[in-house]
Amino acid sequence: MDYLLAFTVGGGICALVQILLEKTKLLPGRVMVLLVVTGVVLSFLDLYQPLVDFAGAGAGVPLLGFGNVLMKGVKEAVDTEGMLGLFSGGLKAGAVGTAAALIFGYLASFVFKPKMKK
Repeated sequence: MDYLLAFTVGGGICALVQILLEKTKLLPGRVMVLLVVTGVVLSFLDLYQPLVDFAGAGAGVPLLGFGNVLMKGVKEAVDTEGMLGLFSGGLKAGAVGTAAALIFGYLASFVFKPKMKK
């Protein structure tokens, strides 16, 4: 049942984003920023964690989840370091995921032949 919930919620998020991309003139980069900011706002309002508890990876993996991770890091850092945590918290919290994406992307470039768009 956990897999079904994760698939349904994650797929619903992806479907809504696809509809947003096709029905508006927003560029993909702006939609990605919108997703991260939405995750931050939902986390700030304490609405995102109940969604993660309900849907698991279906809510934690999309870009909304990245915004949630950034907000959690900022909250922790502000609690421990004060206002300086506004600048360091998100970077510390998101560093592992960002580094993993860069490393695995680089490794994938050896397996597959990357080409420039024409």
